[in-house]
Amino acid sequence: MFQRLLLAVDGSTGSDKAIDVAAEMAKAMGSEVIVFHVREVEVGRFSGQMEPPQDAVELVNRVVGTLEGKGVTSKGDARSAPFGRAAREIIDEAGRAEADGIVLGSRGLSDWAAILVGSVAHKVISLADCPVIVAR
Repeated sequence: MFQRLLLAVDGSTGSDKAIDVAAEMAKAMGSEVIVFHVREVEVGRFSGQMEPPQDAVELVNRVVGTLEGKGVTSKGDARSAPFGRAAREIIDEAGRAEADGIVLGSRGLSDWAAILVGSVAHKVISLADCPVIVAR
């Protein structure tokens, strides 16, 4: 059913659970996993980086290594986006990758921001054209 899964990661506990779910699904169905991380940056007068670029690359590489260690074919990418656009970037990447499904954690690192603008998982569920699997 799923030939290609997009796994959105952010280094949180929820994200770690999503890694396990994606690995199990991929092994059961012979799917490829695309590991994707959105590195949010602030835009505006006092713009800045919320996460160093190297940390984003290291996170993606670590997750790809974990999946490959479990026998799952995977590759990864990290992309920068303005703060608040993570969900849209995840959905856009799923389209570019021709993913059949998206896997992500229910709570990420930005719980405080989720209170203000809504969770990334909720936005992805609402906007995605493909099935979304949320790991809890």
